[in-house]
Amino acid sequence: MDLLWFAILNDWAILLPILLCSVGCLGVFFERMLYFRKNKLLTAEFVHQLERDLEYGHDAARATAGRHPGIIGEVTLEGLTILDKHPHRFESMFDVTVSLASRDLDRGLAILGTIATVSPYLGLFGTVIRILLTFGEMAQKQTNENASAVMFGIGSALIATAFGLGVAIVSVALNNYFRTHVERFAGDFEDLKLVLLGAIGGASAKRQPPMPHRPARSEI
Repeated sequence: MDLLWFAILNDWAILLPILLCSVGCLGVFFERMLYFRKNKLLTAEFVHQLERDLEYGHDAARATAGRHPGIIGEVTLEGLTILDKHPHRFESMFDVTVSLASRDLDRGLAILGTIATVSPYLGLFGTVIRILLTFGEMAQKQTNENASAVMFGIGSALIATAFGLGVAIVSVALNNYFRTHVERFAGDFEDLKLVLLGAIGGASAKRQPPMPHRPARSEI
């Protein structure tokens, strides 16, 4: 406890940036958790219901998409709009829609990656500075208590490293966790694209004009 108190009093200039990193990490965690809880992943029931509704028309599919909250419903509705207005350019325009939606999914994850990278270096920097100061103070005093004082100084110096590593470990774990969610949403968007592309194929088959009936030639 004495080491921790000593580090807080003497190394606060180094510990403060690490503390701010930890606060930023917690802020991103709570914001992303609320976001992904609000935006549910695609379910098999939704896909099957959307396929059945597309057989009866786009209005029924829109009603189903409207009942699915969050980004999946929004992307589905946008895909149906593109399907109505620009069926021949559907694939490219839907990819643009997915790309724009993916920006919301990635929001804040770059902060976690930066914190995971910077925090250990901040802790190591604080440790090196404290060790240098400790040896400098001991060289000036030149008493018989140098050994215990050096050990105490090194012990307090390692607190910054431990703090930085702890923040980095948590940031890496959270970043990987949320990246997994982003990849699952990317798979959901691909499933939606395939379902809507199938609707284009089905509509084309329905609109295909029947072959004209040609009477058989009479033999002469």
